[in-house]
Amino acid sequence: MRAGVLGANDGIVSTAAVVVGVAGATTATGPIAMAGIAAAIGGAVSMALGEYVSVSSQRDSEKHIIDDERRALAADPGAELEALVRLYEGRGISSATSRKVAEELSARDALDAHLRARHNIDATD
Repeated sequence: MRAGVLGANDGIVSTAAVVVGVAGATTATGPIAMAGIAAAIGGAVSMALGEYVSVSSQRDSEKHIIDDERRALAADPGAELEALVRLYEGRGISSATSRKVAEELSARDALDAHLRARHNIDATD
């Protein structure tokens, strides 16, 4: 919601600035209206493409992390379990509880356990 409001505000201000700039050069309504329409379309396309690139880049980064985590779990699941235990201990959970949590989550879905705890990623998003 915040991004939408800020994006709309940015679009309104940018379009208004173009319209005011053209109105400073001419009083003819045709060029002023055309400048406003062009600015609105240009801004919308720019915002849409920017958001697409941003989301695509984020997803590419997450895919890379998921693949790395999957490879690490396949190569040395014991070391990965210990890393998860240490992570929970570092968050202030006792050693015994950290091990139990890490083992139970890993038994259910080790990849998901690591992605959520270590990278704050939900692979299903």
